[in-house]
Amino acid sequence: MWGDVSELVLQGESELTLDGKGRVTVPARFRDTLNALCGGQMTVTKHPTRCLLLFPRPAWIDFRTKLLGLPMDVEAWRRIYIGSAIDVDIDGGSRVQLSPELRKWAGLDKELTLVGMGSRMEIWDRERYTALEEATLAQPMPESMRHMVM
Repeated sequence: MWGDVSELVLQGESELTLDGKGRVTVPARFRDTLNALCGGQMTVTKHPTRCLLLFPRPAWIDFRTKLLGLPMDVEAWRRIYIGSAIDVDIDGGSRVQLSPELRKWAGLDKELTLVGMGSRMEIWDRERYTALEEATLAQPMPESMRHMVM
């Protein structure tokens, strides 16, 4: 039914604008891959950092299966991810609808940043994402990464 998600790598940043109906346009560089992989079927959910996660459906199913297999001591965390998940489709205008509840929770206004993060994408309020990036860059790089990139 769906393609293989094990080698899927969604990467890069895109500045997006939320339209008046709560939709965002999926960047062209992701569209063909997402249509081939999952027929444009996606899942959007909360992330504890107050952004939204946008998964191609097969990657969501893998992630959800792993969450459901964790012990009961993570039930509250499981509720954040699974309890807020909404299945969406990329429409004919290459847009994805974000529910009012999820937009409010993530503090999404009009100006957004979409970040490819491997098997998923993150949708951020642009100002919050920029502030987070600046705060990250103000900290020392973790030792485990320093050896990889320096």
